[in-house]
Amino acid sequence: MVKSFQGVRVVEPKKAPVKQILVKDNMSTNLITFKPDDTIEQVMEILTKKKISGAPVVDASGKLVGIISEVDCLREIIKGKYSNTPKFPGKVSEHMTQDVYTLSPELSLFDAAHKFLEYKIRRFPVLKDGMLVGQISLSDVIRAFPKLKQTTW
Repeated sequence: MVKSFQGVRVVEPKKAPVKQILVKDNMSTNLITFKPDDTIEQVMEILTKKKISGAPVVDASGKLVGIISEVDCLREIIKGKYSNTPKFPGKVSEHMTQDVYTLSPELSLFDAAHKFLEYKIRRFPVLKDGMLVGQISLSDVIRAFPKLKQTTW
């Protein structure tokens, strides 16, 4: 006869599924937006006043049509220098980035971090069902990671 010396086994309770940190948990939703017909001068004033480096561009229906950034504004500044014009009458539509990479609000923050590295840009508009619902910046992602615990990866 064979006896088992394993003793009584304790069944460990099942761990709750790990809740991933998502883009929607860290994105900005109170956005500054611009219209394609806004002037670069207006954009520069607002970017400076609000201390931001760029913002989404939306049409009259609220659909995302581009992104305008400080780098885009530099094009108009340089153009003004060469033509000796102190004003910046150029339109947002002439300088904005139209091929915009976007993220889903349901994307994990870790996957979003990979997208920032892959595309080497500073902000992503966040779209849900084709509508702009927020924006996540590289700074938003960086601020979120120190708060994460090892188990939330």
